[in-house]
Amino acid sequence: MAMKQPHVMTVGGATFDLFVRTGGAVATGEGGRSLCFPVGAKIGVEQIIETCGGGASNTAVGLGRLGCAAAFCGVVGNDQWGERMLRNLQENGVDVSPATVVEGENSSSSIILSVGSGERIILYNAGSNIHLHDVTFDKAKAQEQDWIYLTHLQKLSSQILDDLAALTEGNDRIGITWNPGGTQVKAGWDAADIRPLLARTDILLLNREEALGFTHSASVDEALKTLLGAGAKTVCVTDGREGATATDGTQVFHCPPLEDAEAVDTTGAGDAFGTGLTWALLTGLDLSTALRAGTINATSVLGSIGAQAGLLTNTEMTKRLSSLDLPVQSRPLHA
Repeated sequence: MAMKQPHVMTVGGATFDLFVRTGGAVATGEGGRSLCFPVGAKIGVEQIIETCGGGASNTAVGLGRLGCAAAFCGVVGNDQWGERMLRNLQENGVDVSPATVVEGENSSSSIILSVGSGERIILYNAGSNIHLHDVTFDKAKAQEQDWIYLTHLQKLSSQILDDLAALTEGNDRIGITWNPGGTQVKAGWDAADIRPLLARTDILLLNREEALGFTHSASVDEALKTLLGAGAKTVCVTDGREGATATDGTQVFHCPPLEDAEAVDTTGAGDAFGTGLTWALLTGLDLSTALRAGTINATSVLGSIGAQAGLLTNTEMTKRLSSLDLPVQSRPLHA
C-alpha cells in the first residue's frame, strides 16, 4: 500500500523512563547475567538520564520522524511525567488528540538499570497505562487513519483487539501492524479474542521467543507458517544478534545485523525495528528493503541511551538505505 504521507495512529503505552547507567560500581553474578545490590549499601553510578518511552510513544515518534502523519492513542496521568511525555510527542509532530489524561493518576514509569554491554533490567510500574481500554480507545480517530500500529497492551486493554477486528472487518482501507504483548503471547495465537484480529493483521511483529511461545512451535519456520495460516499477511521475527526473518507468504527473507554496531542500550530497539519496517512497506518499498530499514533504525537506537534518541528521520533513513551494505537473503517459504 503506497501513499503520500500515511496517517498512522499508534495504540498502547507511554512510559517515563529513568535510566541509571551502573558502570563498574555494581557487582554482577551468574556470568554477568544479573546485578547484585548489597542491602543497606549506597552505590554510586555513572549517569542518570530522564527519557520518554513506551511502545506506542516510541512508534509514534519514530513514524513522525520518518514523515508519517502520526497520532498517539494512550493514557497518561495529569502529573509532571504525563505532561512531559505529551510535550515530547508534540515536539516530534505527533497528534495527541486521541490521548487520554487521567486526573489524580500517576503516569507509567520505569527505572532502567543499564550495564556496559547495552543490556538492561527494567523496573516497571504500569500506572495510568492500565486505563487504556475500550472506553479510552478513540474509535472515531482510528476510522480516519490509513494504518493502526498496535503495541503491547495490558490485560485490561484486551477489548481493543475486538474493536480493531470489528473496525477493519470488510474494510481493506485501514491496515494494521501488530506487536503483541506478553498477555497476548501467553494466551496464544488461537485464543478466541486474538484470532479475529490476527486474520486482519497486515504486519505481525514478534521476537523469536515470543513467536515460538505464541504459536507453541519448535522453530521459527513453523511459527511463520502457523501465523500465515491464521491470516497475517506479513510476519516478521527478530532474533537479536542473529538478525531478522520475515515472510510474505511466498518467500522468506533474512536480514543480518549491521556489523560492528555499538550497543550502548537495547531499550526500544524492537520498536525502532517495527517502525522502520512499517514505514518502508507503507511507502511502497518491498519486504527485503523493509527488513533493511527496520534493522538500520534499530541499530541507530542501539547507539544511544533511551528508546527515542536514535530514531532516524526520513532523510537519514533514505541515505543509509542507499549507502549501507546490508545484504538480505531469500528462499521459498516451503523449501
